[in-house]
Amino acid sequence: MMNEYINLTLDNIDEEHICCAIGDPKHQVGVDSKKEWIKSKLSDGHVFRKLNARGKIFIEYEPVETAWVPINGKNYEYIYCLWVAGSFKGKGIAKELLEYAINDSKEKGMSGICTLVSEKKKPFIGEKKFFEHFGFKVVDSIADYELLALQFVDGDTPRFNDSARHMEIDNQDFTIYYSNECPYVEYEVQELTDYAKDNNIKINFIKIDSLEKAKNAPCIFNNWANFYKGKFISNTILNANSFEKLIRK
Repeated sequence: MMNEYINLTLDNIDEEHICCAIGDPKHQVGVDSKKEWIKSKLSDGHVFRKLNARGKIFIEYEPVETAWVPINGKNYEYIYCLWVAGSFKGKGIAKELLEYAINDSKEKGMSGICTLVSEKKKPFIGEKKFFEHFGFKVVDSIADYELLALQFVDGDTPRFNDSARHMEIDNQDFTIYYSNECPYVEYEVQELTDYAKDNNIKINFIKIDSLEKAKNAPCIFNNWANFYKGKFISNTILNANSFEKLIRK
């Protein structure tokens, strides 16, 4: 039996789920914000393709020129996220989703396709070995974060912008950069805001809400970035409990 997939469009996005945070009412604001973000990006060539099933099974990508990441490139697609979770793992679905993105990019006349990974697996970014199996190679790196690319034609490959290489900010308070690219962030921002107020802790929130801000982010950025004492410390989306554990280290 062939798997059935759906690409989100302006005509179906209001009725379709977006895989993450399915059926969890506390994330509804984030889901709504994510859908509005996707709607605003469809004219840029943004693709959100998912299995027609109730689960976290999707790939999301768009041209790197308009992708909300501090990466500079020309005529490449950028994969934000490829996620196959739970009982759907091990059934070749991730392969089918990635192959669709690769073939779609070739049909559009793109020069290649790229994505963010790390030497050691980190949350909310791709599995390096999986992409390498399809021929992706490291074309740039910052610390242990790496930019992988699959070239279709010879030429320049994407690179991290200079701003992302700083991995530092002037503010010494705990600072979080985030965007609506992920539906989980709105709830966690509110939870951390309440936690900080209740515990008299200073947390700065900086929302990436434009392409310009995303391209000039001061660190590796896919949808969330944590800074403490001016230094980048992780890309992990935090809740109150994980924040407490982090600052105790």
